[in-house]
Amino acid sequence: MITIEIRVGLGHDTHRLGPGEALRLGGIDVPHDRAAIGHSDADVLLHAITDALLGAAALGDIGELFPDTDASNRGRDSADMLAVACQKIRDAGYEIVNVDCIVHAERPKLSPHKQAIRERIAEILGLAVDCVSVKAKTGERVGPVGRQEAIEAQCIALLERTLRNQ
Repeated sequence: MITIEIRVGLGHDTHRLGPGEALRLGGIDVPHDRAAIGHSDADVLLHAITDALLGAAALGDIGELFPDTDASNRGRDSADMLAVACQKIRDAGYEIVNVDCIVHAERPKLSPHKQAIRERIAEILGLAVDCVSVKAKTGERVGPVGRQEAIEAQCIALLERTLRNQ
């Protein structure tokens, strides 16, 4: 008998914003006068995706896998961290079905960049582009996102694993 196991994971990340020339988001650089601040490259979207996938497989979180106390993670490419997490997930027998993401940022407007972001995420995850959704929301000038002090991202991920019972 064959059983399909379905798992759902939720990821969230927040980074402070400071002066800069580009915002690293979803594995690409989006031109902007602010940049996210963090120990790695501070890609809030890839961090949320990484946590969603690890959570769905019950494999911990990004901070456990890539602690900010480890100097080797300083400035690290978040795409590399996501690829490592994906390999752990696949080694556990799971396949990624899809990811659905939301970026909360007052600026820049992300509509012109969403397709490129989707394509880069799909490339990292080894998925078709239509399995990656990226939406953008402003903070309506309220709170840290609305005041452009922070950027946030959320992701929900769906995994499946085929189990062959004897």
